Amino acid sequence: MVEQQDLKYAVVGKFSHGMPSIAFLRTAIPKQCSLKAEVNIGLLHNRHVLIRCSIEEDYVTLMSRPNFWIKENSKSFLMRTFKWDIGFTPEEETSMAVIWLSFPNLPPNFYVPSILFSIASAVGRPIAIDAAT
Repeated sequence: MVEQQDLKYAVVGKFSHGMPSIAFLRTAIPKQCSLKAEVNIGLLHNRHVLIRCSIEEDYVTLMSRPNFWIKENSKSFLMRTFKWDIGFTPEEETSMAVIWLSFPNLPPNFYVPSILFSIASAVGRPIAIDAAT
């Protein structure tokens, strides 16, 4: 059994209109999605792959964009990404979404990661702070 910790940075990639072979995806996703470290990519279902990132930065990269175009020769395949969840079912669309929070007029003394994460946790689990913050 895979421990939950191994899936801390797990992302599901969903292909709605065909997909390349899993062998191709294992080399293409890291390159075409600009991932920096090793990832483990496996087939979950005929349209879904599980991408297990080894570093948080790659997880944030995959979660920060709603989709990626994976190119194989002259074809392009749309891959949508979403957070893997223990209740994942390939037949159902996920009800989770990534959102971008803004805190206008927040005093500068609150621009501390632990404070920002604490405030953001009121609406969900924060994954990253914008580099400009």
